[in-house]
Amino acid sequence: MAEEAQEIPKENDTDVQDTQESPKADVEAEKEAGQVPVAEITNQNQSDETDGPKEKEDGKGGEDETDNTAPEFAAQGDGGEDEPNDPKEEPVKESDKETEDQTIPKTVAEGEETEGTSQVAAAQGQAAEENPSEDVKPEDEEKAEPTEEQGDAQETVRDEDFTDGKVEGPEDAQHTSETPAKEERPRSSSTRGSKRLSPQPDAQPDAEGGTPRQSPPPGAGETSRTPPPPEEGNVGYPAQPPPTQADVEVIPDAPRLPSRERTDTSLEGTMSSSALNMVWSFGLNRSVPVLNLTDGVRKVIMYPCAHVGVLYDFHNNKQHILQGHANPITCTCVSEDKRWLVTGDKGSDSMVIIWDTYTGIPIQTLFDPNPEGGVVAVALTPDARYLATLSASETQILSIWDWTIDGETPVCTAELNPKYGIQNYIFFNPDDIHFLVTNSESQVIFFQWEERRMEYYAPPLTDQDFNKPVGRYSQSIFQASNTRALTGTSLGNLVVWDNNQVLTKVVTSEQTANKKALKIIKLQDRGINVLTITDRYIVVGDIAGHVKFFDQSLKLIYWYQDFGLGPVNALCFSFVPEFTPIAAENTKYPPDATIAAKKFVIRDFVVGSSIAIFGNITADGTKVEVIHREHDASIHALAAHPTHPYLAIGSYSGLLKIWNYEQKDVMVSRVFDRGSHIRCCTYDPSGGLLAVGFTNGCVRVLDAITLQEEMEEPFRYARDAVTHIAFSHDSQYLATADAEYTVTVYKKESMDTSTPYTYMGRHRAHYKPIRDIMFGVQLDSTAPRLLSLGEDRVMVEYDLENSSRDNIRLSSTDRIEQSAVPLCMAWYPPITKEHFIVTADDQYKFKLYNTTTKMCRKTLLGPTYGTPVTKITVIPTKDEVKDKRYLAYTTEDKVGMSILPLTGNPHNSMALVAHPSGVANLTCSGDGRYLFTAGGADAAVHMWEVNINALEAQAQLGGEELIPFYGLLDGGRDGDLFAELEDYFYYAQIRSQSVNTMETRQVSIRIPLSEVPFVMRAMGFYPSEQEIEDMLNEVKFSKYVETGQYVSDIDLGDFIKLYVNHRPAFGLSPEKILWAFDTLGIPTDQGPAVERGELLEILQSKGEHMTEYELAEYLTTLMGFNPEGGKCELQNFDATAAGDLIDQNLPYTVTGEMFSKEILGFSMYDGNSTQPS
Repeated sequence: MAEEAQEIPKENDTDVQDTQESPKADVEAEKEAGQVPVAEITNQNQSDETDGPKEKEDGKGGEDETDNTAPEFAAQGDGGEDEPNDPKEEPVKESDKETEDQTIPKTVAEGEETEGTSQVAAAQGQAAEENPSEDVKPEDEEKAEPTEEQGDAQETVRDEDFTDGKVEGPEDAQHTSETPAKEERPRSSSTRGSKRLSPQPDAQPDAEGGTPRQSPPPGAGETSRTPPPPEEGNVGYPAQPPPTQADVEVIPDAPRLPSRERTDTSLEGTMSSSALNMVWSFGLNRSVPVLNLTDGVRKVIMYPCAHVGVLYDFHNNKQHILQGHANPITCTCVSEDKRWLVTGDKGSDSMVIIWDTYTGIPIQTLFDPNPEGGVVAVALTPDARYLATLSASETQILSIWDWTIDGETPVCTAELNPKYGIQNYIFFNPDDIHFLVTNSESQVIFFQWEERRMEYYAPPLTDQDFNKPVGRYSQSIFQASNTRALTGTSLGNLVVWDNNQVLTKVVTSEQTANKKALKIIKLQDRGINVLTITDRYIVVGDIAGHVKFFDQSLKLIYWYQDFGLGPVNALCFSFVPEFTPIAAENTKYPPDATIAAKKFVIRDFVVGSSIAIFGNITADGTKVEVIHREHDASIHALAAHPTHPYLAIGSYSGLLKIWNYEQKDVMVSRVFDRGSHIRCCTYDPSGGLLAVGFTNGCVRVLDAITLQEEMEEPFRYARDAVTHIAFSHDSQYLATADAEYTVTVYKKESMDTSTPYTYMGRHRAHYKPIRDIMFGVQLDSTAPRLLSLGEDRVMVEYDLENSSRDNIRLSSTDRIEQSAVPLCMAWYPPITKEHFIVTADDQYKFKLYNTTTKMCRKTLLGPTYGTPVTKITVIPTKDEVKDKRYLAYTTEDKVGMSILPLTGNPHNSMALVAHPSGVANLTCSGDGRYLFTAGGADAAVHMWEVNINALEAQAQLGGEELIPFYGLLDGGRDGDLFAELEDYFYYAQIRSQSVNTMETRQVSIRIPLSEVPFVMRAMGFYPSEQEIEDMLNEVKFSKYVETGQYVSDIDLGDFIKLYVNHRPAFGLSPEKILWAFDTLGIPTDQGPAVERGELLEILQSKGEHMTEYELAEYLTTLMGFNPEGGKCELQNFDATAAGDLIDQNLPYTVTGEMFSKEILGFSMYDGNSTQPS
C-alpha cells in the first residue's frame, strides 16, 4: 500500500567489484516508463533458495492464511489517485509467513521453530511500521519534471475506466487438448513450492498412493514448502500433504568448473578415447541467449557454439564442452538454482538434453521429442520439476514433461494453429506453474495445464483495438502476485493482459488462461528485446543497449545505459541463495531514481548482445567486465602460425583476431572498415607476415604481430571475392584465387623497399570455380611451383620461372577426371619413392597423381560419412621422412583423420560432427597437435586435440591385410559374392588360355591384366574406358619405381582391393539415368523421353565415342539378339542385320525407365517404391 512501509532489507555480504556507473542525472532524458499507482506493492514470491527477506504489511507473521488478493494495476479511486486499504484487513500470505532471518545460519522448514525466529519477525514488522518506504509515495514518484512522453505514459496507466477499448476474445480462442492417461499422478498445487523431484535414486511415495517418484533436490540450504490450500471451487487442484522430515533434502555445494571430479579440459588434459577430442570453442551463437550460472561458488556462463554447449568459467578462463547434439543448438534454459541446464536443437535426430551443470553430465535425454524437426524453445518451472518444449514444426506442439520421471511421454500436449506464427518463447507463471505463456512475433498464447489436459487461449490484438501500433512481440512474463501478464514489443510498448471477465467487472485474484488485452503502455521509444523479472523488479533490455528496472507498478527505479555492449538480447541474473537487497558498509551500489535515492541493490547479471558481446555486470560499483567480444558474422578465414601457438580467425564482420590457442588469450585484434568482409588468410612460412583476402577482391599484407599494414595501399586487382590465398615455401611468391576463376600472382621485392610484394599478373585458366591452389617445390631444384584445381576437372600448373609482369604463363593443363568433380588437393608426403599429388572428389574417392606426368597412379576409396571430402591437409610432424604420417580432412559437416599411406581400408579413417551447418575451413597447428575447423555461418571455430594412439587402435581392431576388404563385399568372406568372384577368377584363366583349347591348362592364383575389365563387369561394376585404363596402369606401374619392371598379372587379393576401391561407393544409381533423360529428353505421358535417332547419335558422339559397328553390336547383344557375351566369348558379330533389328525392336521414343529396365536390364524400382510421373 502507498502508506504501508516496506520491510527494512538486511545487509548483503556478496563480493563486489568496481565499474563505471550510470549517472542518475539523466533521469529526465531516460525515464520513459509510465507510473502506475497500486493498492499495495509486494515482493514477487520467490522460492526459499532465491528469496531475500519477504515484505510484510504488518508485523504478524504466524497466521496460517493465504493471500487470495492481488494488487490492482489500475487506479482504484477518483482522479487516478491511490486508495489505500486498511492493513489490518489484508490477509497474510503463506510465503510471507516464512520470512527468513538472514543472520540465522540454518533455514527452517514450515512448522519448525528456532530460537529467536519469532523475535526477529516481530522486530521486522515493527521496523516496517516505523520506517515507511519513501519510493512508493505519490509525491516521490519522480525526481524531476516529467517529459512529455512520460506524461503521456502516466495518463495512459492512470486511466480509470479499464473497460474502454477491451478486446473480447472470440469463442474459438479457447482450445483444449487431452492426453491419454499413462499413469495417475497427483497434480502440483499452484505454488513455487511444489514438491521437487530429483533424478537421484531416492524416491518418495506418491501423494495418492501411486508409484514412487524421484525428485530434483532443492538448492543448497533449501527446505521443501507446503503449498497453500486451493481456493474454493478450484476443482482439480488438490493440495499436497505437508512435507515430512524425510522430504527435506539438501544437495552438495556446486564445485567450480571444471570440477575436481572431471579432468581438466585445458591443453594438459588427458586424451579421450577418440582420435579427435574437442578441447576449446572459439566464437558463440549470438541468436541464443546466454545463461548466467554464477551462484556464489563459481563464475560461469553457458552459451551454445554450433552443436555444443559451452560452460565457460570466465574467472579462471576454462571451458567445459557439452557434446551430445547432432544439430545446432536452438534453445536453452536453466533452473533457478543454476544446477539443471536444458539444451535443445532442431533437425534430423534432434533431441532435448538435461544436464547437471555441477558435473557436466547429461541426466536425461528426450530423443526426438517432436519428429517434425526438434524444438525452438524450452523452459523449466521454477522448481525445475517440469519442462516445457515448443516444437519446430509448422504445426507446433507445446509439451509438458515430468522429466525426472518419464523422458518418453509428455504429461500433456497442445497442438497450435499455424496462423499464430512460430511461437519462440515460453514463460511459466512463478506463482502457479500450471499457467504459462508463449508468444511469436504476432500472437501471445496463454495456457493452463494439468495431468493429461491442457487448454489455451489466443487473445487477438490489432493496431485498431487501442488506436496505436502494437509492434512485434518479443517476450512475455507474468506479473507477480496478480492475474496480469506483460508482453514487450519492438516499438517499446508493454501490452498488459488480464482475465477476460466479459459479463462482470468484479475484480478477482483467481488466475486463468482466458485473458484479453487490457492496455498498451508506451514504456519507451526503443524496441524491447528482453523482458524478465528478478526479485521484485521487472527488467527490460532494449535495442539501444539500455537495461531498465521497474517496480511492480511500472515506476522506473534504475537504468543502465553506458555498458557499450550493443543491442541487448539476453539478461540473466546470478543465483544468490541468501540475497538481501540492502547495501552493506563500504559498498558502492548506485542510488536509485526515487527522491530518497536509496542504494539500488540487485544481483550481479550477465548481458548478451546481438553483436556477439557478453558482459558481466557487478552491481556493486557498476563494474562492466567484457567476457567475450566475438564474431557476429560468418567465419571462413582460418590460419595457424607455422612455429608459434597462434591462430588467426577472420570473419565477414571485418574482425580479425589472433589467439594464443595454448593460453586461450587474444593477442591482438583489428576491425577493418565497413564492408571489408574477410574471406581467407594465411601466414608466410617464416610467420612474419599475414596475407588477408576480402570478399571485395582486396588483398592486404599485414605484420603478423601488430596487424598493421606492410603496404601503403592494398592490392585491388580482383573484382570478386578472393577465395584462396597461399605463399610459396621461400616467400618469394604470393598467389590468390578469386570467384572470377582467376589466379593472381604477386612477387617479392628486394628487402630495402617499403613494399614487400608487387603485382606480377593474372591468368584465367579455368571456366568453373577454383577449388584449391597450392605451392610446391620442383623435384630437381628449390624453385617454387604453383598449381590450381577447378570444378572444370582441370589441374593447371603455372610456369613462374618464365612469367613476367602481366604475362603469367602455363606449364601444363591436364583434365584429371572424367565424371567426378575434384574438390581439393594436397602434396602427398614422401612416404613412397614416387612423388604424388592427392585429390579428393565428389564420388568419395582419393586419387594419387604423379607430380610430373599428372597420370592417375592410384584410386582409393575415401571416407563415406554422408558427404564427400571437401578439404584435406597432411598433419605436420617433426621428421617428415621417418615419422608415420596422417591426413586430416573435412566433409560437409564433419572433421576426420586417415592413416597414411592411403589404402581404402575404412578402419583407417574416423570422423566426428564438427559443424552441422557446414565446415568452411580446416587448418592444422604447426606442431601437428591440434586441428581447427571453422563453421562458416555458425560463427564458430572448434579446436580439436589429435590422439594418434586412438586412431591406430581403431585400425588394429578392424583387422589386418584383406579382412577389412572382405567386410566391404556383400556377405563378406563367406558370402555368395565372394564365391562368385572365385568362379569368375578361374573362368578368366580359362578364357585367357582359349576356351576351345585342347592343351593342358595352367591353373594359378593370378589372371592376366587383360581379363580384369571382364571380371569387373561380371561383378556388376561397369567402368568406362578411361577407368579401365586407370585400373590397368595402377597395377602395371605398381612396382615400376622399385624394380623397373611392369606388372602383367594380378592375384585375387589385389583384385578385391582394386574392385573395392574403383567401384562406385554406393553402387549404381538409377537416379542418374533418370536425370540424364530428364536433361536431354522432352516431356511425354510416360515421362521425359529421347527420340531413337537422337539417342543413337548421343551414344556415338558424346562422352567416350563409339563407332557405329560397336554401337550396333552392343545394342543387339543387350536386346538379346546375340549370344550372351558377344564376339568376346564365342563368335564374331554379324552387323548386316543389326540395323533392321534395332529399327524394329527399339521404340521411336525411349524413356529413362525403359532404357534401364528393357535395354540395360536394371530394376529401377522395387515393389514398394512409387514411380515418378
